[in-house]
Amino acid sequence: MHTALTIAGSDSGGGAGIQADLKTFAAHGVYGMSALTAVTAQNTRGVMAWEPVSIGLVVAQIETVADDIRPDTVKTGMLANADIVLAVAATLRRLSLARVVVDPVMIAKGGDRLLEQSAVAAIRDELLPLAHVVTPNIPEAEVLAGMTITSLDDMREAARRILLLGPRVVLVKGGHLEGEESIDVAASGAGSFELRSPRLRTVHTHGTGCTLASAIAANLATGLGDRKAIARAKAYVDGAMAHAPGLGGGHGPLNHFWRGLY
Repeated sequence: MHTALTIAGSDSGGGAGIQADLKTFAAHGVYGMSALTAVTAQNTRGVMAWEPVSIGLVVAQIETVADDIRPDTVKTGMLANADIVLAVAATLRRLSLARVVVDPVMIAKGGDRLLEQSAVAAIRDELLPLAHVVTPNIPEAEVLAGMTITSLDDMREAARRILLLGPRVVLVKGGHLEGEESIDVAASGAGSFELRSPRLRTVHTHGTGCTLASAIAANLATGLGDRKAIARAKAYVDGAMAHAPGLGGGHGPLNHFWRGLY
């Protein structure tokens, strides 16, 4: 069985974070493991409180998992602060854990900050050079690329700039732009491509970023190439949104098992 490790925060509402990641791994037939970086008190309406996990415990979780069940891929999500980012990057490097999918989580769907400002430079300088794929949304891409994004051409330029920071593939997600289509832009050393799909008009989008990144990680774990792994992950997330269970009074969660149990 293929394996994947998520290094991320816990979502008490079950729609994002490690809960979404583990559901996504299971939906793809991949054995999921986790290292918690933070505990949040949140639901579909927002994040009410959160606290980071100690550096030593974050590192111990990664080391202990990798020592026994080595992950085929790693996905990072909420890393909370600069010290955790630096510790995670150092541990990934020391353990030679490759095929890392980085979701540079900065702000929750409801607008709550999930990353201390001081950690942005650590992600840019220490984590992105280790990334096989990095999946920023437009606000995150603006921070990483140091530019404003208001168009598809801006997304392409941002992807090129972030690629220079070291990741193998950059996927800039276009969900924040208006239009009848949802367009994501991918760039790599081998060239660029775009993924287009009809825009779904729905409030049930909680955990879409976590789910996309973990679906990419799951697809890479099973041996798919970069382009096919990303395309299949986007199709999976679109289906999970379209079949959302309609829970909660805010940004509702997805249906991670819309295709049925693996």
